[in-house]
Amino acid sequence: MRNENRPKGWNEIKTNDSWAIFKIVGEFVNGFEKMSQIGPCVSIFGSARTKPDEKYYQLAVDIAEKITDNGYGVITGGGPGIMEAGNKGAHLSGGTSVGLNIDLPFEQHDNPYIDSDKSLDFDYFFVRKVMFVKYSQGFVVMPGGFGTLDELFEAITLIQTHKIQKFPIILVGTDFWSGLMDWVKSTLLKTFSTISPGDIDLIHLVDTPEEVIKVLNDFYDKYELSPNF
Repeated sequence: MRNENRPKGWNEIKTNDSWAIFKIVGEFVNGFEKMSQIGPCVSIFGSARTKPDEKYYQLAVDIAEKITDNGYGVITGGGPGIMEAGNKGAHLSGGTSVGLNIDLPFEQHDNPYIDSDKSLDFDYFFVRKVMFVKYSQGFVVMPGGFGTLDELFEAITLIQTHKIQKFPIILVGTDFWSGLMDWVKSTLLKTFSTISPGDIDLIHLVDTPEEVIKVLNDFYDKYELSPNF
């Protein structure tokens, strides 16, 4: 009886879902093999729509330069905007510049500042996100949209639930992030108690490249550099 009540056409739907597992596994294997050889990196996230003449683009370039000057590589999503700025800063300073590209119908195209041997292509967002989380020693989160927020809150959730080791999460731009952080503290923490005070201890709100480096260095003065799971 239950099957008879399915939406019209449901029983005629044919899929190749079982075969998709081979492509998914292939993306994981390729990602793990390449990323495990790169060394400690910091991921930079932000809007693909940020233009080179905007302040956060240049700030991302400066931050990436300082990150690589301090011995880390830089990982981005490989596309335009803030991602391009992060790879550009790493490239200008002669550091490791990694791009984890995703196949999208708009916005996404490889930027020219990724090391030729460190450009990886993904069809699946969830595989790509695993690479960011596993091989990043910190997240630097510039102003961005839903994709940026997705990466931010997934990392916080994984740390909160002890699925990964903790690492610093650095929000850059008080003019952009302060409203969100005020809401997290006042509404989630104080009013509804849906999070604990310790859940936001690793979130740092900064405005300058020097502050980003200080957060990273202070953290890794206490903890070892290693993959996160």
